[in-house]
Amino acid sequence: MNTPAAPVSSRIEALLREALAPSQIEVQDDSHLHAGHAGAREGGHYTVRLRSARFAGLSRVARHRLVYDSLGNLQALGVHALALDTRTPDEP
Repeated sequence: MNTPAAPVSSRIEALLREALAPSQIEVQDDSHLHAGHAGAREGGHYTVRLRSARFAGLSRVARHRLVYDSLGNLQALGVHALALDTRTPDEP
């Protein structure tokens, strides 16, 4: 899934599935909503919603750090902006 031909959203999903074993994951490409934005030239805009037992007991900031650490270099992936919704499977 690390091939350049794979869509960025698929690469994000694959990396997060491998690292966090989520019970649910959704990666949404929001790039079209940011057309013309200066940062759009630097990469796409994505929203990630995921539920993982790995988030249990972690603060929101710690959860986000775990996601960012799992993805590595966002620029290399082609990501300019990433919005995150991180929850445990038990959270509404």
